Formats: sequence, C-alpha cells, structure tokens
Amino acid sequence: MSPEALSELISAIAHDLAAAGTAGELTADLIPPVEKIAVMRPKDRAHGDWATNIAMQLAKKAGMKPRDLAELFAPELEKNDGVKSVEIAGPGFINITLDSASAAGIVDTVLEAGAAFGRNEHLNGKTLNLEFVSANPTGPIHIGGTRWAAVGDSMARVLEANGAKVVREYYFNDHGEQINRFARSLVAAAHGEETPADGYKGAYIDEIAQRVIDEAKADGIDVLSLPRVTAEDGSEGDSEQREEFRKRAVPMMFAEIQKSMKEFRVNFDVWFHENSLYQDGEVEKAIADLRERGDIYEKDGATWFASTKHGDDKDRVIIKSDGNAAYFAADIAYYRNKRHRDVNPADVAIYMLGADHHGYIGRMMAMCAAFGDKPGENMQILIGQLVNVMKDGKPVRMSKRAGNVVTLDDLVEAIGVDAARYSLARTDYNQSVDIDLDLLASHTNENPVYYVQYAHARSCNVDRNAAAAGVTVDGADLALLDTEADGDLLAALAQYPSMISLAGDGREPHRVAHYLEDLAGRYHKWYAAERVAPMALTDAEQRLPEAERAALEIAKNPEPARAAARLRLNDAAKQVIANGLDLLGVTAPEKM
Repeated sequence: MSPEALSELISAIAHDLAAAGTAGELTADLIPPVEKIAVMRPKDRAHGDWATNIAMQLAKKAGMKPRDLAELFAPELEKNDGVKSVEIAGPGFINITLDSASAAGIVDTVLEAGAAFGRNEHLNGKTLNLEFVSANPTGPIHIGGTRWAAVGDSMARVLEANGAKVVREYYFNDHGEQINRFARSLVAAAHGEETPADGYKGAYIDEIAQRVIDEAKADGIDVLSLPRVTAEDGSEGDSEQREEFRKRAVPMMFAEIQKSMKEFRVNFDVWFHENSLYQDGEVEKAIADLRERGDIYEKDGATWFASTKHGDDKDRVIIKSDGNAAYFAADIAYYRNKRHRDVNPADVAIYMLGADHHGYIGRMMAMCAAFGDKPGENMQILIGQLVNVMKDGKPVRMSKRAGNVVTLDDLVEAIGVDAARYSLARTDYNQSVDIDLDLLASHTNENPVYYVQYAHARSCNVDRNAAAAGVTVDGADLALLDTEADGDLLAALAQYPSMISLAGDGREPHRVAHYLEDLAGRYHKWYAAERVAPMALTDAEQRLPEAERAALEIAKNPEPARAAARLRLNDAAKQVIANGLDLLGVTAPEKM
C-alpha cells in the first residue's frame, strides 16, 4: 500500500468519524484534503511501515486530546485489507504495519505505470513560464549560468511531472551597454589593440573577431576598412565598423550559446530577444498600461514608476532624462509580455536569477503588484548562490577561451554531461556549492552520480543473470518479500510519488537527487543481502558446518516464487531509478 493510498484511507476514515459524530466538534469540511495528510516513514522500522500525525493535526478542531482521537482511528484502520496492525505512540502518532503482500503492492504499481510512475496532475491547467540562464550574449556560459541550466531544466521536468505546462525560456540580452562593450572589445581585438577597460577578455574574443572578418570578407566587405571614428572628438561612437561587428558577432555568440545548451540537454521553448521589446513597442505599451493604472509620473525630465506604492523601497526611473530607457523599462515590458501572450500566456512567471540580483526582488514584486497580479504567486523569483570549481582542494580557473572563468563547455569536457548536471542539481540552489573535479571524474561510490547510476546498471545485470539462469517472474508471490532488506527497498519505492509533489511545490529539484541517493543505498544493500539467480557455494562455504552450509544454500538458491518476486522488485527499483534520473536529465546506463 502506497502512502497516497494510506492518505486516502485515513481521509475516508476521518470523514466517517465526523459523519458518525464520534470526533467531537470535527465536521467533514474541516478535514484536510488527501494531499495535506502526512504519511511518513518511521525512523525505527520496529514502529511500523508508516506513521501519521492526523490525530494531532485534527485534535484541536475536534475538541479532543490527540491520543483520544487516535484511539478512534486505530480500530477503523485495522479493519482494512492490507493493514496488519495499528499502534498509538507518544502524544497521538498512529503507527501502521502492513502485511507483506500489501506492502509489496507498490511493485505492481510501479511496473504497471512504468515511466509514468510518480507523475500526477497536481498542477494540471497551469502554465508556468520558467526563465533561466539568460546570460548576456557577450561570452560563453560561465559556471553560474551552468548551474542554472542544470537546476532550471531539472525544475522544469519536475513541474511537468506534477502536471504543469512549462515554457522554458531564455531571455537574450541583446540591447544595451553590454552589447556596446562587446562590440568595442571585438573591434580592439581585430586591430590588435588592448581590450578597453570595461571590455571583455579571453581567447573567444579573438576567435569571434576573426570570424566576423572572415564572414564579412566572404560577403565582399573589408570590415576593417569601414569608418571607425564618427564623433567630432575622435572617439569611436556608433561607427559603421563597430555596427558591422555588432551585427555579425551577436548572432554568432547566440548560436554558440544555443549549441552549448543543446549539448547540455537543455532545450528551450522560447528564445526571447530583449531588443524585440523596443522594436515591437512593448516598452511603450507597458508604460501606458501602468500610467493608466496611476503608477507613472514625470519628475526632473524623467519618467518614473511609483513602485513605493507597491512595497518597493524607492520609486524607479524607467525613462531617463536623456530619453533613453532605463534597464528596468525592459523588465516591466517583459513581465507584461509573459502574462499576455497569444500563445502560452503565463499563469506563473518564475525568474531564476543570480546571487547578485537580490536587490531586484523589491522592484520586480512591486511591478507585479502594479499590474494587478499577486507577488509570490503570479511572479516567483528564485536566487541561486555561487559555484566554486575545485581540484586538489583548490579553486581552479581552467578556461581555454574565456580567460579567468570556468565555462559550461570546460566543465562538460572535464567530467561529462551526466556528472555536471547531477552535481549542480543535487544541491539546494539557495546554498553555494563546491564542484570537486577529481571526485566527479572518479568511478567510485564516493561520486554521487556514479553511485546512483551504478545501482541502475546493477539492476540491469540482475536481469541478465536471471535470464541466463532461467529465472522469470512467473509465479511471483510478492508476499514473500518479507526480509528487512526487502522492506527497506519497498518503502523507498513507495515514497517516490510524494517526493515529486514536494519537489514541485517547493521548487526544489535537489530533492530528487537526495531521494535517488537514498534509494540507491537501499538497493545496493538489498543486492548484497538477497539473491535472485541461484549461486553455487564456494569451496570455503562447502566446508562450513552443516547447519550454516544449509542456511547459505537456501539463501543463495531461493525457491522459484521468491526469486520471481525479487526479480519483480529489482525491476521496480530499476524503473524508479531511471524515472528519477530522467527528471535530472541524467542517463540511466545498463552497464558501467
């Protein structure tokens, strides 16, 4: 019996108790929905298979002591098929022990559902726009953006597993001063000059500059002979040469970023260009909308957003006195665009931002409220912390192209896509993380991704050995899955669906990795303790005393019905591990 099935059973009993008037002042409308009824695994297996605090949760509403209410639940629970015993502990915990067949019923559930096991419709009907990475198109994706790529795509997969329609979106910052600095850096590199003080450095700048020269030459243009100075004071200004570099280089960098993302198994649904907000009049529309709502005013020759009306610490300039738009103007237009698109308008706009963006939260939430939306509901902002890449216990700067930073491509080259994605997604993004290159390149159980993948590969090997020995699932009796190792593995499988719900609701994809590592640990222990295919005794074991030898003979050569049951349990574990790894965008190898 799964925790979900138990929750439904407990909810039904709570309603029955209320209807019968045997639970004090409790009425049916005060009973929480099934998904709010906690069914958990006791820390000590001696306390049962599952535990619930429903009596403590409802005691105040029922006008009763928790233990007295628990005593009403216990006999009703014991009446149900699959429940072996019910005990009350402490102030009112209800501990439930299932009979072996019922506990093992999760095996059938997993194998019947296959890849769909654990998925639910919790967020069905919701469109979530998930914007992540969104690095400037002025260089390769650095390690911080790489973390967001791994976390963001894993989060999208988890949300989809909860029934949501997820739009993965990359906001391409192709408007503003950073693009000007990029173009100036390219022009300097093309002429063999020093990088401007505020420019971009790295071998990739030289590469892109040369590609621009070659591409322009193929089009019959000598880009270096184009006018470079336009301003009267001799400064570069918006010269024809710089514009040619900008026009050609930005799409090149864009294509490189898209390629890196695809190779990292991150496929965006929308690549949104910031520049389109200005070209399509979206900025003007957003300002007009806020003006109509009474949140725009003019002061000192500039146009201001009255964000303090909605909780911000100060009002914000959106059109500067020189007539140019402040960066926040695009933020306003972009949010409005997400919420009012013709295709997949967002019910929830989730922004995944770097550690240096804490100061943006107040103004962003104020803007959300100004449009009549609910901050924290229609707009959600997640802040990710820093990543340190370590080797031999020391931070490393190993980029061949980007100078003094580590890029996505560098990390993948060093440890592979699986290890990179898993290691970055397994830690809560609210915490900084150290990436140990030596550990993640190793094939030992100390490497968390290897530990989980090896469990899947082992389960595939069990299938191969069983097939070679003629063991099949025919005649499987799941009630024979009655050892401690069987029970631990079954309990872990049963917790997978609730973990997915928690990971989705909490926007916490790292829960998936933590679950997989626990499941892999239980599987490895089960593998060491139980046999599926028969195994001959070793010479040393043959010389053991008769009683010990006989016990080993039974353990290594389970009867067909038990072997078949274990083979089904093995396959259920294999399926859940594969499902979980897929949520992280990590492969499930059959051999290692």
